[in-house]
Amino acid sequence: MSNNNTNSNKINVPEARAAMEQFKFEVANEIGVPLKKGYNGDLTSAQNGYVGGYMVKNVWPERASHFSPTDFFS
Repeated sequence: MSNNNTNSNKINVPEARAAMEQFKFEVANEIGVPLKKGYNGDLTSAQNGYVGGYMVKNVWPERASHFSPTDFFS
């Protein structure tokens, strides 16, 4: 068994961690997801997915505009 650590969630610029954390809470507040510091196991996977998806949509808006839902769900 290989012992490769290929975590794609790694932040390449350590100083960006706090900014991304703040951005996550701003997005959650904006879309009405009751995200709090610490344990969030009471949230549904859909709620967490909305936060992550909205973050990606706002970080790369020029890329997001090139896709439509039918690109993924045809």
